[in-house]
Amino acid sequence: MKVATQQEAFKTINPSNGNTISSYNYMTNHEVKDIISDSNKAFSSWKHKSFEERGKIIKSIGEELQNYKKELSQLMTDEMGKLVSQSHDEVDLCTAICNYCAENAAEVLKNEERDLVNGGKGIITFSPLGIIYGIQPWNYPSYQVIRYAITNLMVGNSVLLKHAENVTGTALLLESIFKTAGLPENLFRVLIINHDQSDIVVNHNLVRGVTLTGSSGAGRTVGEKAGSALKKTVLELGSNDAYIILEDADLEDAVKKCIRGRIYNNGETCIAAKRFIAVESIYEEFKEAFVKGMKDLKLGNPYNDDSDLGPMARKDLREKLHEQVEESVKNGAKILCGGEIPEGEGYYYPATVLENVTSGQPAYDDELFGPVASLIKAKNQDDAMRIANDSRFGLGGGIFSKDKQKAIKLAENHFDTGMVFINSFGLADPAMPFGGVKNSGFGKEHGGFGMKEFVNAKAILISE
Repeated sequence: MKVATQQEAFKTINPSNGNTISSYNYMTNHEVKDIISDSNKAFSSWKHKSFEERGKIIKSIGEELQNYKKELSQLMTDEMGKLVSQSHDEVDLCTAICNYCAENAAEVLKNEERDLVNGGKGIITFSPLGIIYGIQPWNYPSYQVIRYAITNLMVGNSVLLKHAENVTGTALLLESIFKTAGLPENLFRVLIINHDQSDIVVNHNLVRGVTLTGSSGAGRTVGEKAGSALKKTVLELGSNDAYIILEDADLEDAVKKCIRGRIYNNGETCIAAKRFIAVESIYEEFKEAFVKGMKDLKLGNPYNDDSDLGPMARKDLREKLHEQVEESVKNGAKILCGGEIPEGEGYYYPATVLENVTSGQPAYDDELFGPVASLIKAKNQDDAMRIANDSRFGLGGGIFSKDKQKAIKLAENHFDTGMVFINSFGLADPAMPFGGVKNSGFGKEHGGFGMKEFVNAKAILISE
C-alpha cells in the first residue's frame, strides 16, 4: 500500500483560466488514524446530547453559512467553475438543510411503541452508530457535504470527509465554518488523503458507515470494499435522466425548463435532465425551440452576470465529454448545435444538442456530465416511457404535461427511478427523499429518510 508523506502535494486549479489556486499536502497515515480516534472520542460525548442541544448548533451552522456566503460562493466558483449566482443558491440550500434537520429530527427519530404478538410491549429506539465516512464529489462542493454531514451530526454521529481534490479549499472552509458555529472539536473532520489511505478509513474498526456520491464505477469499488468490511453504505451515483414531453405539454414552459435542467451547474449534475424524449406529434416543434434556446446561451466567465454557462470543472472532464459526443456521432448521432471545443483559456464547452440518438451511443447509454442534450423521438406516450426506462440508471426523470393527474399516475406506476419531476427539473428539496435505483445506487438522503440510514433501529422487548 502506498504510504502518504507530507511531501506529496497536489494543486487546485481555476477552470476559468487554468491558473493554480492553492497547493496541498496529503496527511500521513498516522495523522489519519489519530483523527479517527479523536472523532470517536467526540462521538462518545455527542451521542448523549439531546436533539434540542444538537439542533441549536446545527441551526448555528446554517447561520454561519450565510455569514460566509460571499467567501464560500467565490471559492466554489473559483475551484469548480459554477456560475457565482448558483454558488449563492447552493449556500442557501445548505442552510435550508440545516434548518430542516434541526426542526424535524426529534419527530423523525422519536421512539416507537408496539404491542408484541405474544404479549408484552416493544420499544424501538433509533441510536446513532458512530463515525460516518463520506466520500464526496466536486460538482456541488458545499451541498454534497452538508447533505450527509448535517443529517448525521443531527442524529448523533460524528463525520469524516474525503472531498474531491479539486475542491479541497471548500472542504477546509466548511470545516472552519462548523467550528465557528460551535460544533465541538473533531465531530467533523476533513481528511486530505489519497485512494489507498481511503481504504484505511473504510476498514478501520471505529468507522461504522460509508457514504459515497460519485460515478457507478466508484460506487462499485467503494461498495465492494465497504461490504467486505461489513460496513453499511449509501451510494448516490450517476444517471442519464430522461425527461418526457407529452403532446399536451405547455411547450414554451417545457423548452425553458428543459434547457435549464440540462445546463444548470454547467450541466454537471447527477440528476440533471440529459435525455429529452418528445412524442412524435410535437417533436419537431419542441426540437426547433430547444435548439434555438441552447444556441442562444452565452458561454463565459462565471462571475459575469450575462453568462449562462461557465467552464467545466477540469480539463480531463471536458476531454471525456467531447470524446462521448464524437463517439455518439460516429455511431449515428447528429450535432444540431455546439459540439466543438472553443479556443482560448479555461475548460469551456458549449451547449450542445444531439439528434438521432439511439442505443449503442454514449449519448443514449451513458451519463454525459456536461452541457450536452440528447433528443429522442417517441411514437407516443407508451413508447416515450419505454425509452425513458431503457437505461441501466434510475436516479430521476421528468414529465411535462398539462394533465397533472395523468403525469402523477405515470410517475407512480411506470417511471423506474428514485425521483420524478412534473413540469419542472430536478433540484433537491430537504423535505423529499433523494436517491436512485438500479446503477444509480441505493439508500436515501433528505426528507427524514437520510436520518434513518446510519442509526441502529434498536428493539427493546418488555415482557408482561
